[in-house]
Amino acid sequence: MFLRKSAVARQKNAVENQILVRDSKGINEEQVKEMKSAFDHFDKNDDGRLDHFEFRACLVSLGYNVDTEEHLVNHNADNDRHSDFERVLQMVDPDMTGQVTFNAFMDFMTQEASDMDTAEQIIASFRVLAGDKRYITPEEIRRELPAHQAEYCIARMSPYEGHDAVPGSLDYMSFATALYGQSDL
Repeated sequence: MFLRKSAVARQKNAVENQILVRDSKGINEEQVKEMKSAFDHFDKNDDGRLDHFEFRACLVSLGYNVDTEEHLVNHNADNDRHSDFERVLQMVDPDMTGQVTFNAFMDFMTQEASDMDTAEQIIASFRVLAGDKRYITPEEIRRELPAHQAEYCIARMSPYEGHDAVPGSLDYMSFATALYGQSDL
């Protein structure tokens, strides 16, 4: 009876933690379920943690291109180049315990999701605010954004120098790519 109550309490706690994680990271319930399902599938011993090999297999199953397992076994101390996978491990297992918790996995996955196409999303948003123009004016920014956000953007945007520039026009594309990385647009 005690073991059953303990298992129910653990499950309830896990669900509550998932809700907190979901709410704090801005991801929806379906995304949490997908991540939990992938995590649980590779958690072969059901201990709520992935060893580094399980974590790598999980990433591969989610479409990530990670280095071979050799980097986990034969790390050359003389080689300063770290594999991409080793860099990921430093994020999800900074103490190098050999274990990745679900919360660390969720942190990594939500960071990955939020980093994807960010520059494109910002450019697309500014393009809408600018009425499909390749530049935006300070007046348009002030009209559409809260005052503190508008002033932040205006102060950091370079002048737009295209042939269709109007006095005071700003370059939202270079602003977005400077903040979030290279854009394909």
